[in-house]
Amino acid sequence: MADILSRNNKRQSWVLALAGILGLIGLCSTGRISADEPAASTSPRWWKGNLHTHTFWSDGNDFPDMVSAWYQERGYNFLGLSDHNVLSQGIRWDKESKLTKKGGADVISKYLAKFGPAWVERRGEGDEAEVRLKPLDEYRCLVEERGKFLMIPSEEISDKAEGVPVHINATNLKDPIAPLSGATVSEAINNNLRAVHDQAERAGREILAHLNHPNYHYAVTAHDLAHAVLEKHFEIHNGHPGVNQKGDHHHPSMEKVWDIANTIRLVELKAPPLFGVATDDSHDYHGKSGSSHPGRGWVMVRATHLTPEHIVKALKAGDSYSSTGVTLRDVRYEKSSKTLRVEVEPEAGATYSVQFIGSLKGVETAGTPIDTSKLSPAEIKELGRHKHKYSDKIGEVLKTVEGPTAEYTLAGNELYVRAVVTSSLLPVDPSWEDQKQQAWTQPVGWELPQVKK
Repeated sequence: MADILSRNNKRQSWVLALAGILGLIGLCSTGRISADEPAASTSPRWWKGNLHTHTFWSDGNDFPDMVSAWYQERGYNFLGLSDHNVLSQGIRWDKESKLTKKGGADVISKYLAKFGPAWVERRGEGDEAEVRLKPLDEYRCLVEERGKFLMIPSEEISDKAEGVPVHINATNLKDPIAPLSGATVSEAINNNLRAVHDQAERAGREILAHLNHPNYHYAVTAHDLAHAVLEKHFEIHNGHPGVNQKGDHHHPSMEKVWDIANTIRLVELKAPPLFGVATDDSHDYHGKSGSSHPGRGWVMVRATHLTPEHIVKALKAGDSYSSTGVTLRDVRYEKSSKTLRVEVEPEAGATYSVQFIGSLKGVETAGTPIDTSKLSPAEIKELGRHKHKYSDKIGEVLKTVEGPTAEYTLAGNELYVRAVVTSSLLPVDPSWEDQKQQAWTQPVGWELPQVKK
C-alpha cells in the first residue's frame, strides 16, 4: 500500500508540474508573432526604461512581479530589477512577517488581488507562514509583450573601498557577479568592471555597466570617476532623495561631477567622456514620505528593436538621453556641421530653457586643495574624500536658448558640449523641493588624439 501511495503522489506531483509548465507556456505565448502579424519597423524609435530598481529580493518593499507590473502599466518599455548582489534566480521562500514588516500589513493582500491565489504561492501558518518570491524566468511571462515591454536581468554590484560604498549596476547579466573591491575607489570600480567585461566575453552577450549615485555618502569623487577609465556610464540623475543629487557648499552636484570627470578624462587621460543615465533607484512602492519611489528618472534609448542587445548597444553608443519628465522629440549631433540640435515635445502649459554646457580647451583641470584651516572638525569630517575645488570654467554655460527648439554649433575650442533642458513644470513626484522637470543629452563634439601607426 505504501508503494502505491508513493507512486500516486509522484504521479500527482508530475501532473501538477506539467500543468504549471503548460500554464507558463500559455502566458509566454502572448509575445509570439502570429503568421499574419506585420514585421516590426526597422526605423529607430525612442524606448523608455529604468535600469536601477529594487524588490523583496534585496531591500525593496514589494514583490518583483508587482514592481514589474507597475512599470509595464505606466508605459515603460524596458526594466532592469537590479537587486543588491543577486539575480532573481532559483527557489526562495520568505517569511510573511518579514515581508509585511518591509512592505506594510496589506502587501500580501495587494499581491493576491493583483495576481490571484493560483499565482501567489504560500505555505505554513502563523509565524511560520511563507510566500515564494518568483524568479525572473517565471514572472517575466506575466508582463513582457513583444515590441512593448521587456525585462532585462540586472544586478547592483554593491561593494566598498576606502571605507565608502561603491555600487555598479550591470544590465543584461547571465550570472550574478560578486563584488571584488580594491585598494582604492577607482581600483574597485575598475575591478568590478573587468568582471562585467569578462562575463560579457564568456557569455557572448551585450552587458552594460554604469556607476550608481557617486554623491551617495559623497563616496565617489570626480577624480575617482575620471581615473576609473574603464567606466563609460554613470548616473547623472538618481531619484532617491538621499543621494545628494544637488551637492552642497563643500561638494559638487552630480552634474558638476560629470563635467569635472569628463574634462579631466579628455585633457589629462586622453580617454572618452562618460555618458549619463537617469534612474529611479526605487525601493518603496507604497507611498512612504521621503522614500525612493518609482517613476522619478528614466533613460530614453533610440533603437530599432526592443531587445536587450539593441538597447545596450544604443546606450553604449550614446544614442540616448535622460529625463525626469521632459520628452525630446529629437536630439541629434551632425558631425559635418558640428551642430547639436535639440527639439522638445512640448507639454501644455510648460515653457522650456535649453542650456548648452561644456568645457573649453585650455581650461585648468588641476583642482585647488581646499583650505581646511578655518573649518571645524565636523566640517572636515563632512568633506570626506573631497579635498579639491575645481575651476568654474569646467562645465560652464556656453549658450542659453528659451523655447522648445535649440541648436549649438561648435566653434572648435570646445572639449565637448552637452545640453540640459529645463521645464517650468514640477515632476509628478519630485525628489526635492522646487525640483523642475529636466532632460540631459550626452556629450558630443569631443575628439581623442589620433594614434600614430
